[in-house]
Amino acid sequence: MTVPGLQPASALSKPTGPPQELPWSEEGPGGGSEAVPARRRKRSESKGTPPPEAEQDRDADPEAVARTIILRQLSAGPRTRHQLAIKLKDREVPEAAARAVLDRFEELRLINDAEFAELWVRSRAEHRHLGSSTLRRELREKGVADHLIEAALQQLTAADEREAARYLVAKKLARVDRASLDRAEKDKHTRRLVAMLVRKGHAPGVAFGIVAEELNREDDSWE
Repeated sequence: MTVPGLQPASALSKPTGPPQELPWSEEGPGGGSEAVPARRRKRSESKGTPPPEAEQDRDADPEAVARTIILRQLSAGPRTRHQLAIKLKDREVPEAAARAVLDRFEELRLINDAEFAELWVRSRAEHRHLGSSTLRRELREKGVADHLIEAALQQLTAADEREAARYLVAKKLARVDRASLDRAEKDKHTRRLVAMLVRKGHAPGVAFGIVAEELNREDDSWE
């Protein structure tokens, strides 16, 4: 089966250079939205005509419909197989046709959950300074298998996570005169900063240690 408009696997390569934050879906873990502006959909609905994504011939080849939907999704950013399968189900593509097309896209490596997980960890750790706990949860919500998640998280060392946590704390304390803080104020900052780090996926023990170090650091020793 040929898939019009698709690149062969040989055309794909791993990213080089420093990681850049990728155009992930803004709808969150459930999957990306179609590239149809809300105002355009609203105008179509007000005129009694279906929006573009609903303009599918009921008699069309379901595999052709599935390919169109998947290509549109991937053009907006990386997606996991699970996300795309949910989108096809929402569009009432028959399960057999959806599975066949998803399998073909995986053969061509246009769907690659292992690479998705690797890029996700690199991008989110580099740009959002997230810890492994949050990264693991996010990838599970996107349907990535646990063994692929753990393999992707191998990129992060304990030192990497400590450095990310330290960056977040230093940023929050940049304008705080630590020398003037009394015990009560230090406790208040500790609770707030530890809670922030834990929300971002850093282990509580690491969070407490980093916060204590940074609160007690001398001003002239900061970089």
